[in-house]
Amino acid sequence: MGRLVMKFGGTSVADIDRIRNVARHVEREVKAGNHVAVVVSAMAGTTNQLIEWCRQAAAVHDAREYDAVVATGEQITAGLLAIVLQDMGIPARSWAGWQIPVETDGVHGSARMTNINGDGLIKRMEQGQVAVITGFQGIAPGGRVSTLGRGGSDTSAVAVAAAISAACDIYTDVDGVYTADPRIVSKAQKLDRISYEEMLEQASLGAKVLQTRSVELAMVYKVPLQVRSSFEPPDLPSQNKPDGTGPGTIVCDEEQIVEQHVVSGIAYSRDEAKVSIRHVKDKPGISAAIFGPLAENDISVDMIVQNVSSDGAFADITFTLARKDLRKAIEVLSAVKDKVGYSELAHSADVAKVSVVGIGMRSHAGVAARMFAALADKGINIQAITTSEIKVSVLIDEAYTELAVRALHQAYGLDKT
Repeated sequence: MGRLVMKFGGTSVADIDRIRNVARHVEREVKAGNHVAVVVSAMAGTTNQLIEWCRQAAAVHDAREYDAVVATGEQITAGLLAIVLQDMGIPARSWAGWQIPVETDGVHGSARMTNINGDGLIKRMEQGQVAVITGFQGIAPGGRVSTLGRGGSDTSAVAVAAAISAACDIYTDVDGVYTADPRIVSKAQKLDRISYEEMLEQASLGAKVLQTRSVELAMVYKVPLQVRSSFEPPDLPSQNKPDGTGPGTIVCDEEQIVEQHVVSGIAYSRDEAKVSIRHVKDKPGISAAIFGPLAENDISVDMIVQNVSSDGAFADITFTLARKDLRKAIEVLSAVKDKVGYSELAHSADVAKVSVVGIGMRSHAGVAARMFAALADKGINIQAITTSEIKVSVLIDEAYTELAVRALHQAYGLDKT
């Protein structure tokens, strides 16, 4: 008998029928003898509606009251699921974040968890009660409700699992982690296992299966993690088949993966923008004068490319950032033009980032060369490059995103079953 945290997102609990389906998944695990906690998101579309009401009430509003409003979506779901489970004869109780408590810092709207006391949950679970927990929220210093930002329910689930020494199953609208987006690559393959490091890279590079912070927590606290679909038949078996596989994808330590592929997946992000600062003096302090003000305004920068003139006197600096931050970045850089001394500030929002990810890169040469050759063969120009130990990312024209993903998926042999 083990402890299990099951997390269900907004599409999985979009209406009462889907909540009943979720309850049947929970019932399966209870009958298997597990002590179960369930972390739920708000019903699909609810959070967006609550945010819009806040905006209609006042363009500039108190972040503490914003949290008080948007946190109600998860409370509705948790209460409804507890009612359905009770109607099925399964003891259940809903828990708000503050009741556990999930303690956070005081940054309302994007709080970070600081501590979870799981003693109360463990006691109730050992008594046979299913704990239905509101994701996305906690309690800030001073006793006010706080929320964790978009994707916070994934993070809540993994954090609760770490606090009560449980495994964690993340239920989504897909049945696992694929080698590429199946909507783009028809031959994309579902992975039985993927390492924490690979999943973290994929999440940060645009894959929408898991939230980045949730993978970080799972990796740090060694939480057994599985991604599976809430729309699969509830009577399918749980993880831990004799061959080590389950109905979804297991995220685990690298040592638990028997066959390590050179590249495990292709990720992409269209949420990119490019900024070029031209003809600046190539001298100490210029980069700090550019990127310091951006950091002070909470603008994160990704790829950075510097081209120096033949005489070494001037340089062009190009970097990428999230598309939503482009307008703010232009304002910040325009304000420091005299200090930086550039001649032109150019920008573009029609770019995309495409990445290949795989722990096998550590021991195999030529991964980047194959990527560049595959893109060149399709006539796709590379505008910027960045690498890490297990990934290579390139910036390309957004119009070629799908072509690039398909070409790379084939180039690394990921089309093969």
